[in-house]
Amino acid sequence: MAKETAELTMTTAPDAVWAVVRDFHGLDGWMPGIESSREEGDDRVLAMMGMEIRERLVKLDDDGRAITYTIVEGAPVERHEATITVHADGSGSRVTWDVDAAPDEMATLMQGMYQQSLEAMKTHVGG
Repeated sequence: MAKETAELTMTTAPDAVWAVVRDFHGLDGWMPGIESSREEGDDRVLAMMGMEIRERLVKLDDDGRAITYTIVEGAPVERHEATITVHADGSGSRVTWDVDAAPDEMATLMQGMYQQSLEAMKTHVGG
């Protein structure tokens, strides 16, 4: 199993970034490649690249500004858990997106996708 991290700093205040991150079902509003996000209980079903991926919310920590989720079906992974955390960084934010996945190549692939997604989030939140 491999652990990888995508990370980005932005000038937007942490609470404003957290408002975007904590919306588990709003990923299609800012993440490139996500065509739609459908809510089904604690799951979100994402349509992307001609397939559907079901992800389950594991933990939402408002105080720590962290959200953890796992892929439960639709992607070629043996195991997946990811956490997005919004940290205060001066007057702005530093966002980390940690992924623990197997096989190792999937963790590396996802880290690259998550890094691009953080860039898109930075544009989305204006900073």
